Amino acid sequence: MPIKVMIADDHAIFRDGFRLLLKDQHDALLVGEAANGRELIQRVEELHPNIVITDIKMPDTDGIELCRQLRTHYPEVDVIALSMFSDDHLIADMLEAGAKGYLLKNTNRIELLQAIRTVFDGGTYYSPATGEKLARLIGKNKFQLPKKQLSVRFSAREKEILQLICEQYTTREIAGALNLSIRTIESYRLSLHEKTRSRNSIGVVIYAIRNGLFPLNE
Repeated sequence: MPIKVMIADDHAIFRDGFRLLLKDQHDALLVGEAANGRELIQRVEELHPNIVITDIKMPDTDGIELCRQLRTHYPEVDVIALSMFSDDHLIADMLEAGAKGYLLKNTNRIELLQAIRTVFDGGTYYSPATGEKLARLIGKNKFQLPKKQLSVRFSAREKEILQLICEQYTTREIAGALNLSIRTIESYRLSLHEKTRSRNSIGVVIYAIRNGLFPLNE
């Protein structure tokens, strides 16, 4: 079954280009489009997408509010932000709203499809420019996350999986690397979310960096 994708963008020319980009992909299918977040939310119940790719600055309901609403009402739908903007506050707002990925609109077909596949497999994906900004945001404490929880204890296996999550391995890739089942890795992921009080993998990564479990390269 192909990955079902919906796009929200207020520029018709971009939606047209996105439709052409996915036209010949056997594992990704564009099932619907919308000019804003409100319109997309109205169609989610009907089209059941796996992935929503959304612009951030749109009329009516913008990408940030769309992401929040999807997380509340359709938590099974993952969101990737695709925007012309790489402003720090927009990245922070989208990721805190629950987005699993962030790409700039100058991305190429290969990276876009890689992001879709990675997020669908349970991972997170950021463009190189976004990843650099994410690291700076963490350093500047732009994310409103709990303070260090030094009393939290992780098993050796949890630390191993945490490291791979920080390196953007998907659930399937972690299972293959450690010779464990996907269900087992999903169980470990849930445990890590609970221990770090994180809503998603992005929160786990930020927790790991803040607590010295995954040091950033200088």
